[in-house]
Amino acid sequence: MSLKTVSAKIFAKIVALRIQKWSRNPIETQQKVFEKLIADAKNTAFGSDHDFVNITSYKTFAKHVPIRDYEALKPYVERVVSGEENVLWPGKPLYFAKTSGTTSGAKYIPLTKQSMPHHIEAARNAILCYINETGKADFADGKMIFLQGSPEMDEKNGIKLGRLSGIVAHYVPAYLQKNRLPSWETNCIDDWETKVDAIVEETKSEDMTVISGIPSWVQMYFEKLQKNTGKKVGDLFKNFNLFIYGGVNYEPYRAKFENLIGRKVDSIELFPASEGFFAFQDSQKEKGMLLLLNAGIFYEFIEASSFFEENPKRLTIGDVEIGVNYVMIISTNAGLWAYNLGDTVQFTSTKPYRVIVSGRIKHFISAFGEHVIGKEVEEAMNKAMEKYNFSITEFTVAPQITPSEANLPYHEWMVEFENEPESIPEVTQFLDTEMQQQNSYYFDLIAGKVLQPLKVTSLKKNSFQTYMKSQGKLGGQNKVPRLSNDRNIADALIKIQP
Repeated sequence: MSLKTVSAKIFAKIVALRIQKWSRNPIETQQKVFEKLIADAKNTAFGSDHDFVNITSYKTFAKHVPIRDYEALKPYVERVVSGEENVLWPGKPLYFAKTSGTTSGAKYIPLTKQSMPHHIEAARNAILCYINETGKADFADGKMIFLQGSPEMDEKNGIKLGRLSGIVAHYVPAYLQKNRLPSWETNCIDDWETKVDAIVEETKSEDMTVISGIPSWVQMYFEKLQKNTGKKVGDLFKNFNLFIYGGVNYEPYRAKFENLIGRKVDSIELFPASEGFFAFQDSQKEKGMLLLLNAGIFYEFIEASSFFEENPKRLTIGDVEIGVNYVMIISTNAGLWAYNLGDTVQFTSTKPYRVIVSGRIKHFISAFGEHVIGKEVEEAMNKAMEKYNFSITEFTVAPQITPSEANLPYHEWMVEFENEPESIPEVTQFLDTEMQQQNSYYFDLIAGKVLQPLKVTSLKKNSFQTYMKSQGKLGGQNKVPRLSNDRNIADALIKIQP
């Protein structure tokens, strides 16, 4: 056992005890975060506009600070981007994480001296919790790869800007630098396909032990590895036993991954975003990710079913219930205030508080009042794959509101199969039954003959990669929406077919 492995185990124990301390006092922990956020920002422009000096409780905060999305907060953000100080948070941000918004064009999310360390610590602590629970630390001696955006940055009015994953690349600790791949030069390649080809060449002869990234893009890397070497990933990397991921649910990809690898490997789920690092999987035995209540973020929650009402009820951590679909609202030490992140979560535990990401409040299907969410379609697909022994590359679901002839409308499941099931009609019927059991609104619409049962459309290989490339979103942190309330993605996928 190497010195690095021994040190990792000792440090993991210390960090686990620290996490245990705050996670056992969730309400007190959040109250301290809340009070510090208000105190630190009371002299900012936003704090002045919203009377922070007189905010003495969460109740007064909710009264003074309305919920905003990026569009509503944009006037303040634009002042920060122009170089003005003390707008949303004291001073200027260290960075802007630049993301592509669907309605706002480019979005500039501030990262501050206070918020940045939490992004790094959370990723580190996720691995340390794994080591502490499992006792496995030998991977620390091998090579690690993090599929991410380019670390090259631009500058705007004295503030550096880039993709979050590229910014984080600048903070890899020195003791990991010699273990980390790909090289800086390869990481700076912009074209994703060229970049993955270069990563394959750099890694195929290395002792890779940890691989991290969004599942759909890691899958592309695995496929290229296999094509290049003629070997299963697990045979190529005999000590690869840990996959770290975030951004999307891993379950729809798991069967394909295990086939590409040739065996099962442990996995750790993360919940990072440009706006903050919110949760990570702290246990291999428990469902859900530990919500980070001490990381400079104050959380509010609104039941998704009432989110679009005029004055929906705002809840704090002590008010939430297991299994309810909530829109997550955040206030952070990067200067986001009562900010609608757009993600929906469900709690799997309240001792400690663990969550799963159930979808996006904008990514749903409710063309007929069915309120179908991402978690429901993914659970149905996972059960179908297990029952009928098939695997998929990717899928998305959209409504077909105006079917040909006099047929009823329906939900169309666009599926790129890795290996097709023996009977797609049988799988289709199973998926529809599962959806009816999970979603009472959907059941009522089928029973009332407002909708006909769903239909599965089988797509040719690489359809989703071709679509993402056509949108300029191949690789990096980009993800295919699991659900759409319109036909934009579905129709584009159909046009790709022969």
